[in-house]
Amino acid sequence: MTFFLVAALAVFLVALSKSGLVASLGVVGVPLLTLVMPARDAAGMMLPLLIAMDVIALIAYRREVDWKVFWILLPGAMVGTLIAFSLSAVVSESMVRLAIGLITLAFVLDAWLPLRKKLEGLPPSRPWGTFWGAIAGFTSFVSHTGGPPVQIYMLPMRLRPTLFAGTNAVFFAVVNASKIPFYFVLGQLSLPNMQAAIYLMPVAIIGMVLGVFLVRRIDAGLFYRIAYVLIFLLALKLIYDGVTGSFFA
Repeated sequence: MTFFLVAALAVFLVALSKSGLVASLGVVGVPLLTLVMPARDAAGMMLPLLIAMDVIALIAYRREVDWKVFWILLPGAMVGTLIAFSLSAVVSESMVRLAIGLITLAFVLDAWLPLRKKLEGLPPSRPWGTFWGAIAGFTSFVSHTGGPPVQIYMLPMRLRPTLFAGTNAVFFAVVNASKIPFYFVLGQLSLPNMQAAIYLMPVAIIGMVLGVFLVRRIDAGLFYRIAYVLIFLLALKLIYDGVTGSFFA
């Protein structure tokens, strides 16, 4: 029961993120799931759910895509995915937890500190976009936390919310689809993981539909502030678990 309560909460929050309502919350999915299951299994279980969410997001935002930004980000993302796959055999679960925690902490600090504001108004940079695309591909493969690197690159452009959501939808639909053969080879698309994903599919669909409906009808300011605090605390726990497991086991 505890597993499905935590998993349902994680999937629902990720669905809201994928809908464009609270884009930052996608980072919490796998970290939250790692509280009740191994990190690699969590990533494997989430992949089919993310692909289902991608389909709904593509339907909702199919006409709202900045293709220039998409094509800048994509090559780096494919390279990052290949690097993550090649290193998967030597990266322990504790290291994965530590990496997820550090990524999550960096994202929260990026949101809280004023550094990004100094970069606003700059045109899309291909080298910068390739770099953040590669980071996004790597972190997306490890823990489906590719959102923060993409947001660091895209948010200073100040795109319309729907254009931002649509570009993210197409980008991550391609990235997630590219992970399927690699996850299959690594055994992350196991039967138990797929069964859990099927049970949680209604939660993913409800979260996406609700998020798309509310995206222009709700002020998410307070929700963001609360979410950042919770994510910050979760990041600290994951870093602690990762450090103790990697260096003091």
